[in-house]
Amino acid sequence: MNSIFSIHTVRFVILVFVQVLILNHINFLGYINPYIYILFIALFPVKNNRVVLILLSFLLGLTVDMFLDTGGIHAGACVFIAYARPVILKSSFGMIYEHQSIKFNTVEFGSKLTYFTLLTVLHHIVLFSLEIFSVSRILLILQKTLFSSIFTILLSVIVTIIFSRKTK
Repeated sequence: MNSIFSIHTVRFVILVFVQVLILNHINFLGYINPYIYILFIALFPVKNNRVVLILLSFLLGLTVDMFLDTGGIHAGACVFIAYARPVILKSSFGMIYEHQSIKFNTVEFGSKLTYFTLLTVLHHIVLFSLEIFSVSRILLILQKTLFSSIFTILLSVIVTIIFSRKTK
């Protein structure tokens, strides 16, 4: 239990620092900015308490907001995907989620890609809607969501492949 807590604490801190110190300085063409910190929410254990995940997601988003001075938009987007996560898990993994036996390093790649895609697109739609906050600029919201989502999904898949533990 204690090692699991320390693993998630280290993951939380590393993802926030990578996001704040490296990835937030990538603003390619004004639309592409990866948000890799959502991997903390995506990879959080399924069996843990949902309220704990929502609170940690709020803390994660708030931490990023404090570094970026963005007024709570990351916290709002993180809480939204943490709340919607069970529905996304069920639609991505089906019966594996029903039996609470998901291990992210052993599921098939297509299911994992679907899960990351749904989680990322939802996060980005909420994030950019709160950032721009104008219905008249819906095309800009969708454009930023599309391009940032593609880059975030690619980075998420690469990071999970590189850092996944091989099970025998």
